[in-house]
Amino acid sequence: MRKLKITELKRLSPEDFKQTEKMPVIVVLDNVRSLHNVGSVFRTSDAFLIEAIYLCGITATPPHAEIHKTALGAENTVEWQYFEHTLDAIRLLKQKDYHILAVEQAEDSIPLDKFRPENLRYAVVLGNEVKGIDQTVMDYCDACIEIPQFGTKHSLNVSVAAGIVLWEIFKVHPFQLTQQYVPQLHLFRSDPKLI
Repeated sequence: MRKLKITELKRLSPEDFKQTEKMPVIVVLDNVRSLHNVGSVFRTSDAFLIEAIYLCGITATPPHAEIHKTALGAENTVEWQYFEHTLDAIRLLKQKDYHILAVEQAEDSIPLDKFRPENLRYAVVLGNEVKGIDQTVMDYCDACIEIPQFGTKHSLNVSVAAGIVLWEIFKVHPFQLTQQYVPQLHLFRSDPKLI
């Protein structure tokens, strides 16, 4: 097998990215303190055509050198908005008919492998690196997704959790992408051996 050159990857230009249909998912970062985590979530959101990121509370916003270090420019392609209070973001999303999903360990959580998105708009809430999602925010969520874990630790890095959850939703969400921009995507959705 031969490693592809950057010129062979058929990446979107920033202009094409802005025009491309996005998956109807908004990521909500609830008081995420690490700028590297914020940048990583931007980069992952760019990769999976996420609609936007809502940065809340102490979560830093672009432009910032430490965010750029991991985002590598994705902070300029992915739409974002800042909210001083996470609940303000959640209330706005509910008004716009988004289904609010916490990514957390909680009573009655849905294991990620059992979650099947419908043709809905989702907001995926990720919490602080130490405290997780604030309980007042959890009280407003429609459901909770939990990533099954089997080792000695009880949590994942927030940017790692974002990558896992967004990829799983991306694989199975019934939204339709413009095939002109992503001709290879149908392979991942139609051949389970490639997933």
